[in-house]
Amino acid sequence: MSSFDWNNPYPSIRQPLFARNTVATSQPLAAQAGLRMLLKGGNAVDAAIAAAAALTIVEPVSCGLGSDAFALVWDGNQLHGLNSSGTSPAGWTTDYFKQKHNGVFPERGWDTVTVPGAVAGWVALSDKFGKLPFADLMEPAIELAARGHMVAPVVQKKWVNAIPILQNQPGFAEAFMPHGRAPEVGENFVFKDAAESLRKIAETKGEAFYRGELAEAIVKFAKEHGAQMTLADLAGFTPEWVKPIQKDYAGHTVHEIPPNGQGIAALIALGIIDKLDITRFPIDSVEAQQMQIEAMKLAFADTYKWVADEKYMTQVTVKDLLDDGYLSERAKLIDLNSASRFSHGTPPKGGTVYLTAADESGMMVSFIQSNYMGFGSGVVVPGTGISLQNRGFSFNLSPNHPNCVAPNKRPFHTIIPGFLSKDGQPLMSFGVMGGNMQPQGHVQTLVRMLSYNQQPQAACDAPRWKVNVGLSLNVEAGMPAEIHAGLLARGHKIEKVADYYMDFGSGQFIWKTENGYIAASDPRRDGQAVGY
Repeated sequence: MSSFDWNNPYPSIRQPLFARNTVATSQPLAAQAGLRMLLKGGNAVDAAIAAAAALTIVEPVSCGLGSDAFALVWDGNQLHGLNSSGTSPAGWTTDYFKQKHNGVFPERGWDTVTVPGAVAGWVALSDKFGKLPFADLMEPAIELAARGHMVAPVVQKKWVNAIPILQNQPGFAEAFMPHGRAPEVGENFVFKDAAESLRKIAETKGEAFYRGELAEAIVKFAKEHGAQMTLADLAGFTPEWVKPIQKDYAGHTVHEIPPNGQGIAALIALGIIDKLDITRFPIDSVEAQQMQIEAMKLAFADTYKWVADEKYMTQVTVKDLLDDGYLSERAKLIDLNSASRFSHGTPPKGGTVYLTAADESGMMVSFIQSNYMGFGSGVVVPGTGISLQNRGFSFNLSPNHPNCVAPNKRPFHTIIPGFLSKDGQPLMSFGVMGGNMQPQGHVQTLVRMLSYNQQPQAACDAPRWKVNVGLSLNVEAGMPAEIHAGLLARGHKIEKVADYYMDFGSGQFIWKTENGYIAASDPRRDGQAVGY
């Protein structure tokens, strides 16, 4: 059994789940959709796909049929990585955006929409690892869309907040304001257009979305609004199986998807902390929190300078950024008594929804999908229920930056599934969603679990901070007063939280033991861990 300290020091409304088969997501109905597949004889991948499809319906504020996705899968013998984030339309160039948008990348609308990758990712996972027929995996989502579901409180709040921003985007009001407003808490939301699209995806195993009827609807709507998306862009997309990147921390190995994602930021920060003997301080001390905050700032400085679609990282590589000698030098920059502003280094050459599932055979899945900034672009293709992400907004227009916009290129991505192993054996599938909070959530929860033996639900419940720009921090309300005061005294600028839903993220964790799994779900969302 695990050596966790089971005396949870944080007020919690829940305890972890103990089960041989489990699914943990940010929405109970989606978790139950995954559980249905396990009870039907499916495996953890089947459960993850069913839960992911259901989340497009029950948590549309964070993901949709037009999302992107990433996954890490332990198949019982080895770890596999899937990058199913979409590429830019072939017509996207710096000149296009300079002429059409005066050199400023739009935040919403059609010119932020890259090829949606999630549906292709579901198919790729099913083809490689699934046991059940793909169509079976869509059944719970189709039912939830056709019959409707009662809108949960956290989702409803996010929905209300999105209305003023997105109500004038093409197709948004027709899809997500059925009565001229956001649904009320507990109101039944029926999404028949999405149900029909899910049926077509189920019947054609995703072909309709990329080369058939749904693809034609997407492209027709794009043309009506002067956008660049074409049938060739959609048909040409293929998810990519990738080798996960990794870094050792506290006697364990942390695995992330390689760039274009920001998982490397978590590995850089953990690599720095691992050089500094954090356990000489209590976890809930200002020194331990200061060390993590400053390491995270150093990690972001390098990530935002050097990280992009890995094919374009020609100046600095992943190996360079994770070099132990380089991280030791970066660690020397941390002052435990003062907040610092860090610029990037030069290494030596060398919303979102997250869910996780695990089954009795030992298969474990870490899966994440997102429309990005809450409903994404705001664009919804009429008659289909397909809400499209706005991942293109993560590109920049600087020609010398590796993340500069270009045709058929993946943008920098915030969504990152995580995985943990020890001595080559699987230990935990995990993730913490929420924009650039994600690597910060990975760092804070892993430090608590691995360096301080806090059990997954306790590490999940613990109050968090979030690094912003410069010396700016957000600090959760439950943070001990002495830490809050100590951070202020060190020069951090603590700002009022703008959006609790996004600011501190939401995690799901499944920890493997010899008797089964320990699953935790974040109380910051409507989520739930279920199992049997």
